[in-house]
Amino acid sequence: MEEEIKAEFLKNGFSLDDEAEILNKCLTFCIQYSLSPSDLVSSWDVYSLNRGLQLTVQSSHMGAFLQQLQNERREDIVKKEPGLHFYSSDISMMLNDEYENTKEIILGTPTDKRKTSQSETIVSARKTNGSISTSRKHLETITPFGQRKSKFVVQFTLNENANGESMKIENDEENLNDDIIKRVQPIKRCSLQIISSQPEPGCRFMYDRTENKFNFLESRIKDHTTALVASGLHEEPTDPTVASQRSVFAVGMICCEEEGRLKEKPILLQSSVEHSGGQRVRLDLQNLDHFSVFPGQVVGVEGHNPSGHCLIASKIVDRIPLSASSTENLPPTKKQAMDQYLQSTSAVVAMPELSLIIAAGPFTTVDNLFFEPLAELLSYARRKQPQLIILLGPFIDSDHPEIKKGTVDRTFDEIFQDEILARLRDYVEYMGSAARVILVPSVRDASHDFVYPQPAFDIQSPDLEHQINSITNPGIFCANEVKVACCTVDVLKQLSAEEISRNPQGGSKHFYPLYPPAEGVPIDFSLAPEALQMSTAPDILILPSDLAHFVRVISLGERSEGEEVKCICVNPGRLSRGEGGGFFMELNYHGSCDSSSASVLRI
Repeated sequence: MEEEIKAEFLKNGFSLDDEAEILNKCLTFCIQYSLSPSDLVSSWDVYSLNRGLQLTVQSSHMGAFLQQLQNERREDIVKKEPGLHFYSSDISMMLNDEYENTKEIILGTPTDKRKTSQSETIVSARKTNGSISTSRKHLETITPFGQRKSKFVVQFTLNENANGESMKIENDEENLNDDIIKRVQPIKRCSLQIISSQPEPGCRFMYDRTENKFNFLESRIKDHTTALVASGLHEEPTDPTVASQRSVFAVGMICCEEEGRLKEKPILLQSSVEHSGGQRVRLDLQNLDHFSVFPGQVVGVEGHNPSGHCLIASKIVDRIPLSASSTENLPPTKKQAMDQYLQSTSAVVAMPELSLIIAAGPFTTVDNLFFEPLAELLSYARRKQPQLIILLGPFIDSDHPEIKKGTVDRTFDEIFQDEILARLRDYVEYMGSAARVILVPSVRDASHDFVYPQPAFDIQSPDLEHQINSITNPGIFCANEVKVACCTVDVLKQLSAEEISRNPQGGSKHFYPLYPPAEGVPIDFSLAPEALQMSTAPDILILPSDLAHFVRVISLGERSEGEEVKCICVNPGRLSRGEGGGFFMELNYHGSCDSSSASVLRI
């Protein structure tokens, strides 16, 4: 089996520094965990991507890799049997599948106590401003999340002392247990303009025809071509499939020759119907010092095709110049909304400033539907008083064990209303009229249309309609002249699995540039395809992912006048992880990306 493991590593582009020792350890892992060589290497691929490791597998990483395999094994068991409680001494039993014999609940065990106390949960309701607001306290229930000792621990900080303000969190017990209600002052109220308007609420997935896919892809190539030519930096594209000794410029979409992951050889370029009849040509990248490509990416290519069968690239243009991607390229409705917003706020806000708390679901742990992480987050927000909270789905997670088993005694809409909206109504009522919350749906939301792109939630709360809002997925809005773009599909993880690169530079301006879409993404190209376009550069880009949380300032290029354009790219992580707490982010935007500060916190 060692030879099979080695062959699988080499097949996926990895090399081994201490071959004998690594293969011996990997063989042990395969036997211990009943893994095939391909499963083992797939797990290593995810592990190395999450940690940004090189393609050389080192023996020193085997210990941490073993820990990941143990965590994966435990998570699989928890998903199958969410009622089980494991102690640290149970690891060997888990590895040998002996846990199957422990499924019976014994009186007096933690599992039995949890189930008994859960049946005694007290639910009380009180009326607030004419509407029912449900307040739940699981008085007898002791959960792993509730027993955690460390709360709101800073994991990472960006520009901690920017503008003389620190994002350091006070951990003293007095602050954490402070029940004094603080309100967001009216002078701190943020102006809000939702730019995204499609797809409309109530639209339904019907049938994504081949014609819709073709028109969508052709439109992307044409738009990219128009923008590149309009920049004045490139000539009108030609047919890349025609043999020519001279250098040509072509625009097309990166494609795989066959199903599976993209490999450096062979890569195909599919040009537009206008220039080549939609034909594909083999693309040779060997002469390039740097590139980053993935299936579905639309690029410009400079090169020559001496034989008519292979375009030898001398330059890849993988981003549209910012001078050609201003608001002039926005759809009419979006452009009108943007212009009206900028006119109304230009005289009011001298320098864009915005304080945010950003969190992505799931908002409850896998062992219950108590939504304790969400309650803790809102409690933290009451003390910190942000101008805006951005919550990204899933809210009612279709992958939650109790949802998948169908053991809940309420509809998904009732859970969303009682557990999510009721808590948010309480929050904004306590915090005052200046507090605002934005919700972004996810394709994993059981209570919402799951086809991507998604319409906004239909939040029927007339008395609080200016405080609790929802946008489409993906969506863009402006708050205090700060443009914020959000997308809850895990495009970072999916791109990391498909992209090949060499000294990558540049990037894409599309919310979901991957084609064909990753397995499990229910995308319909007939539903408002313009909603997937990122026609304007955001100040903050929020992309929640299962990959490691991060916040960083990235460069989007330079404008025609030489000004460098930057963006704060954010992955806040997941608010809950298994039976424990996860991560969220606090961000203070002060005029520009470089003068802003942010912190990733463990809840």
